[in-house]
Amino acid sequence: MSGAGVGGGAQSAGLGAAAAGCCSSSSGAGSAALLGGGSSIAGRLPSRVLEHIFSYLELPDLTNCSLVCWHWYNCLADENSEVWRSLCARLLSEESLRTDILCNLASYKAKLKSFQHALSSHDCSRNVYIKKNGFTLHRNPIAQSTDGARGKIGFSEGRHAWEIWWEGPLGTVAVIGIATKRASMQCQGYVALLGSDDQSWGWNLVDNNLLHNGEVNGNFPQCNNAPKYQVAEPENLLYIYIYIYIYT
Repeated sequence: MSGAGVGGGAQSAGLGAAAAGCCSSSSGAGSAALLGGGSSIAGRLPSRVLEHIFSYLELPDLTNCSLVCWHWYNCLADENSEVWRSLCARLLSEESLRTDILCNLASYKAKLKSFQHALSSHDCSRNVYIKKNGFTLHRNPIAQSTDGARGKIGFSEGRHAWEIWWEGPLGTVAVIGIATKRASMQCQGYVALLGSDDQSWGWNLVDNNLLHNGEVNGNFPQCNNAPKYQVAEPENLLYIYIYIYIYT
């Protein structure tokens, strides 16, 4: 499952293998002993040495490294360590780091996580693009077209949250929600793209409808005189918080 934002008429381990390669062992058990445990060679490496090595790894490799032993886990637990600072400098552009979104986050790891879960520039309609800051989706004003974008990372279960800032008029159709990788991100006409089939679920901000499989499944928010948004206030920004629970 992947988070997706849609515009309508509006614009809008690796280290373990390297360590094992430094020594020869006659059995798999010998290699395993080298990699894990507080009494192993890897477990006794100084934190500053580990941080330097970790800073060259990719995020999935760091996840694996955190499971090797308590020493490695504690080394990576500091979200403002040299490891996460180096990764931010390597993976994020200066423009991304200067955005209000990342400036308001307290740790380097949180900045990386936010960037990794933003909208994808490679999984979106041809009529939209993600700006250089890595977070802002812009829709080209193409008539009779509904366009969307999916998130970079999908999910199969768990609780997930997004904060969306919508600038300017909502337009004819403005839907946010979640979609599988099979859901279309572009169609002709002005329709609620998310929620139009069984591959997506959407919240229409214009009508406050919850949509799935082409049908309205209730209203949100469920309150008397629910607000109808056309232009976000104040300062033409609409702040939206989405919390998703996915069960398997």
